[in-house]
Parts: sequence; C-alpha cells; structure tokens
Amino acid sequence: MKIGIVCYPTYGGSGVVATELGKALAKVGHQVHFITYSQPSRLDFFNENIYYHEVSISSYPLFQYLPYESALASKIVNVVINEKLDLLHVHYAIPHASAAFLAKQILKTKGIHIPFITTLHGTDITLVGKDPSFEPVVTFSINESDGVTAVSESLRQETYDEFEIVNKIAVIPNFIDLERFKKLRKDHFKIAICPNGEKLLMHTSNFRKVKRIEDIVKVFHIVKQSIPSKLLLVGDGPERSSIEMLCRDLGVQDDVRFLGKLDVIEEVLSLADLFLLTSEKESFGLAALEAMACEVPIISSDAGGIPEVNIHGVTGYISKIGDVEDMAKNAISLLQDENKLAEFKVNALSRAKEFDIENILPMYERYYEEVTSKSWKFPNFGE
Repeated sequence: MKIGIVCYPTYGGSGVVATELGKALAKVGHQVHFITYSQPSRLDFFNENIYYHEVSISSYPLFQYLPYESALASKIVNVVINEKLDLLHVHYAIPHASAAFLAKQILKTKGIHIPFITTLHGTDITLVGKDPSFEPVVTFSINESDGVTAVSESLRQETYDEFEIVNKIAVIPNFIDLERFKKLRKDHFKIAICPNGEKLLMHTSNFRKVKRIEDIVKVFHIVKQSIPSKLLLVGDGPERSSIEMLCRDLGVQDDVRFLGKLDVIEEVLSLADLFLLTSEKESFGLAALEAMACEVPIISSDAGGIPEVNIHGVTGYISKIGDVEDMAKNAISLLQDENKLAEFKVNALSRAKEFDIENILPMYERYYEEVTSKSWKFPNFGE
C-alpha cells in the first residue's frame, strides 16, 4: 500500500508516533510518503520504502501569517497525483485534517478518490480544538474523515463529550519499539551523575505549561529531604526558565540537571530509578511508556489516558493532578523498598511489552484495509 503521512516533524508525541509508525510500515513493505514542512526528528534512518516531501511556502507581503494549510493541501494533491497514493493518514487534527479534506475535494475534481484517516493525539482536542476559533473546523474535519482513531479510550470519550462527532472513533493505542527502548548498561554514566549512590529521578517532555513541571521539582524537593537523590530534566520549551528559577528558589539547583533535547533518550532512561509524569492533560503518556520499556517505574498524575498505561500499585503509583505530597510519599515509599522497586521494574517492562509495535502495527494495517475497501465501515478496536 502507498501511504501518505502528514504530521508535525517536531519532538512532540504526535510527530514521534507518526514517524515511528511510518518507519514500521516501511519495514513490512508499505511505501510511506511523509508530507510536512521539515524532516521529522525521528526519521533518522534510510529505508527504500520511505520518501519525504517538504511543504514550502512562498513569502508574500500581503500575508501577515503564511498560509501553511493551503500550501499543505496543495502539496498533498501533488504527492497523491505523482506518487499514486492509496491512503492519507494525518496526525493531529489541526490543520492536517482540514488540509486533507481540502486536498480530497480538489482531487475529486480530477477524478481521483483518496480516503484519509485522522488520528487524534491529545491537545488537538483537549486544548487547541476547544478554542472557539478552531472548534467548527475541528468538528467538521473529524466528521468528514474516512476514518478516525484516538490513542486512548480517555481521548476517544473526551472527543465525544466535547464535540458533536457523528463519526465512529477507533481506539488504537500508542506503541513502543522494544528493539530501541530497552534497558542499557550505562553504569558509568549513572556514577557520573550520582557519584555517591543517589537515586535518580527523571522527566522528559516539551516543557509546556500543561506538563506541570513545577510539580516535578516540588516532588523532588520533598523526596530529596528523605532520600539522597538527583533529578534529570530532558527536553526544552517555554517553561524552562521558570523551572530553573523554581529550582533556585527551593535550593535544589545543584541536584537538578537540564539536558535539553536528546535523540538517544533510551540511554538516559536506562539510568533512572523513577520516572515522573505530573501532567494535567495527557492523552496517553508516551513518555511514561518509553520509560517503562527501559524498566523504570512511574510516579504520575491521573490525567487522561495515563491510567491506561501506568497501573497503580503494579508499574508505579497514580495521584490526583497537583497532589505533590501524595506523589512524593509514593516515590519515597518505593525508593526505600528495594525489593518492591525491583518488582515494579519487572512489572513496568511486562506492561510495556503489551504495547510493542509488533502488536499495534497490525491494528493499523487492518484499519487501513477497512477504510480503503469500505470507507463507510469504522471498526472500533477499543471496544
């Protein structure tokens, strides 16, 4: 099958999932065409079945804001015609679903039918999509999609609750590549960061406000008073400067390291004793799943789809959003009990294996076949 994938090329969850899905599809023989404004950050290997088409926008003085959606739709039309695509799979509703719909209508005038699937990833629904300036377009684009998937049951239900959706939404969860994400022997790195045998706590994200990274620092501040420990913060974003200031205010700046964006995140995850995820909005919790694959238990909030990944009392602990005291208490109890910590590490890996890409990829392939052969039928893998 020839598949066009439209996504954001950044480090965010939707771009990561779209890229990894495309790479997996290419490995099993599908021809995959990425259509976006720059090469996806994880498109880091060569495969004869992978193609990249850059969306370029000409600068014109009339436009205060460059019309990316129109340029994207035009590029999609061009790629579909020249590469004879069978299907479009767009990730993140805004603006990809509406651009795909426009491209589909243009192609229809040329006698070409191209079905498109929209995958909802989270903030395109929970935050951006609810904005009155976007909501009508989001609702229309979802309803006009030939197939719709959501990465968790929580996101699926929230979409139905918040929007007037008449289309069926299939739940196909996010996935993990266990060949890449696995515990690596990096003891020398651990010693360099924790020279006196301290416990290592870790978080990775794009440092947006919704991630509540201030809660992570507050949890660490409490944990450190009971257990010698260090904190690694991986990623970057708009909240970094305020988080650095909070570290200084709490007097933990010497025990917190900001590593910025990393491509080999699995190497750092292998060092951690606990992974912290305190988000107030989280459609799935891909960062947590990557940590679990590296045998790291999770201390998390109960936001969105996180409880569908992190099992309370088995792979980690779950607290109410913003309950820093409870998160710290759970972290301390686990770090103080080496036997339970070892048990949770085993459980975390076992749970991660359920989301192995080898288990999830066939679900997408079946869904693709359903949509391309009978566009009116939308099987729900979440039921």
